Amino acid sequence: MSCDVKTTQWRLVEVGRVLLLSKGPYGGKLATIVEIIDHKRVLIDSPTVPRQSYSLKNVTLTPIVIGNLPRGARNGVVKKLWGECDVDTKWAESSWAKKIASKETRRNLCDFDRFRVLVLRKQRRYEVKKAAAKA
Repeated sequence: MSCDVKTTQWRLVEVGRVLLLSKGPYGGKLATIVEIIDHKRVLIDSPTVPRQSYSLKNVTLTPIVIGNLPRGARNGVVKKLWGECDVDTKWAESSWAKKIASKETRRNLCDFDRFRVLVLRKQRRYEVKKAAAKA
């Protein structure tokens, strides 16, 4: 079994490709392509998203691919291969997921937390200027 992170320029719509859902009630969650319906829609499934038809204009293709996923695989097979390939950990380690998490953290800050960030940024800037002046 192969669980690849392909780093090609073109990400292909293929069975086993992991998607990031951008709209709808499951926006921000991951799913994989189980079957290609037509050139605009695919059948998706994952442990967190129920099996459903989804439009390709509402998803973003990730570089993660679950290898050897058969076409039209049922939910149990998808869950098993999802766990074997550690899709969630690969996603969490990616810079893309880290950037999304940091944006969410910044979005949820209260006024005092934003003030603390401002003060810390000022302190860091001061230290950098001081070190640059020495050099």
